[in-house]
Amino acid sequence: MNGDTPGSEFPYTEPGDLARVREFVRTGATRLGLPEHRAELLTLAVSELATNTLQHTAGGGLVRLHLADGRIVCDVIDGGSVRVLGRAMPAADALRGRGLAIVERICDEVGVDTAPDGTRVRLFLDLESPN
Repeated sequence: MNGDTPGSEFPYTEPGDLARVREFVRTGATRLGLPEHRAELLTLAVSELATNTLQHTAGGGLVRLHLADGRIVCDVIDGGSVRVLGRAMPAADALRGRGLAIVERICDEVGVDTAPDGTRVRLFLDLESPN
């Protein structure tokens, strides 16, 4: 499939919104054709990012979900700084710091850039995947 399929978006501003963010991602990704077990991985990744938004930035964030070129594309946008990718997994006894490392390991591709509406973490999961 070429081009973008119109998607949807979901804003979040408080911890009570996280369950609805997870449901938005899970149902939206499966509706767009992502197998259920892969939709659960995407849901976990977005939950990690949205939680980081609420812990480390002001103003909440926005999740966008769409289909492009046989991939689910999920943007998590907030007012935080650009995150550094390529993190090592913290030691088992570390109290924090696993979120981005987990996200990078469960998504097929992860990118970070500055978007007009904030910092965007863009997650990709292929519809056709052996995993």
